[in-house]
Amino acid sequence: MASDVTMLEHGFLSINHLGEELCGDHVQVSMDKDGATTFVLADGIGSGVVASILSTLASTMLCTMIERGLSIEEGVDALVKCLPVAKDRGNVAYSTFTICRIEKDYSAVIYNFDNPEPVFLRGGKEMRLRYTPSLIADRKIYRAEVYFDVGDELVLFTDGAVHAGIGETLNFGWEREEIVAFLEALANPTLSAKNLATYLVDQCDILYNRRPGDDTTCLAIKRRERSPLNLMVGPATRKEDDIPRLKEFFAKAGPHVVCGGTTAKIVSRYLDQPIEGELDFEDPSIPPISRINGVDLVTEGIITLNKVLSLARDYQGQNKAYFDWSFRQDGASKLARLLLEEATDIDVTVGCAVNPAHQAEGEGIDIRMKMLIIHSLTEELKKMGKSVNVAYC
Repeated sequence: MASDVTMLEHGFLSINHLGEELCGDHVQVSMDKDGATTFVLADGIGSGVVASILSTLASTMLCTMIERGLSIEEGVDALVKCLPVAKDRGNVAYSTFTICRIEKDYSAVIYNFDNPEPVFLRGGKEMRLRYTPSLIADRKIYRAEVYFDVGDELVLFTDGAVHAGIGETLNFGWEREEIVAFLEALANPTLSAKNLATYLVDQCDILYNRRPGDDTTCLAIKRRERSPLNLMVGPATRKEDDIPRLKEFFAKAGPHVVCGGTTAKIVSRYLDQPIEGELDFEDPSIPPISRINGVDLVTEGIITLNKVLSLARDYQGQNKAYFDWSFRQDGASKLARLLLEEATDIDVTVGCAVNPAHQAEGEGIDIRMKMLIIHSLTEELKKMGKSVNVAYC
């Protein structure tokens, strides 16, 4: 597990211009060997294939040059010199961009070229940054410096956000001040960066009447405290290992989650606490949760974990299911909130014993399926930037 008590969390979401299969915006993230992280949000002119190529090229070039040791100023200078201009559109560049580089000590520098001014939130309120203009390759680039305290958030977005609603629900689009008010109203320490971006982009989509007139992307970056979680799935291969692993499991800091009926019975005996079943089926496809005093969440096993796996995959994509699992009380939704939004450091204890209940004729579940689901879920969590440790027994 990581030793730092805080971490950088980021998440982004895009919607495409109506009728386009590709998004003309692109987000690129890279981490240097010294621990600094570079974020680039680029917006290609127009929409469709050409815009997608240009934004991808701009963001990739910037990250690559910075990774190879060029300063941000040198990288910006090289890129701006390479970018052609659209003479038929008033000599605007073929791609705009915003760069945010955050050092290991959480000091940051932001460079903005023709994108809307980012929103920096501290304590749930905007703290307006001081941008100073400079000419790089005859282009005006705005630069600001800031230090990320715990809980600070930086929200970058393309001009599809400030254009939201033009010709649909609003006459002149969504002004930046209104976007700031919207983000301030959402301020919540438990809201992940991905879900913050999801809320903003979904609101833009609503203003567009679900017919976006421009590609719209939001990238949210947040410094947050690390939050541990402990998950136990399945009984140990050898029964004599149950007590030692349970002692180790409950000695760890953070919430404790138990998945699977057999595992719950073992935990119940160890804690000398009864299992109290619930009869509420909020989602008929998800088995109900149980309760054991001393355990934060007790769910069914494979069916619930497989559902959480599908939610994790959706979370990294368009995150459409978030508006359901964010408030529902079934076992998969509760576990998704813990794993996807709240936890940053996850310890998974996996018992490798074959469950006799799964061997009954027609069950269609075996140890290989269980291991595949757990492996796939932990890999998805790692892709989100979470620290995941898996121990098999």
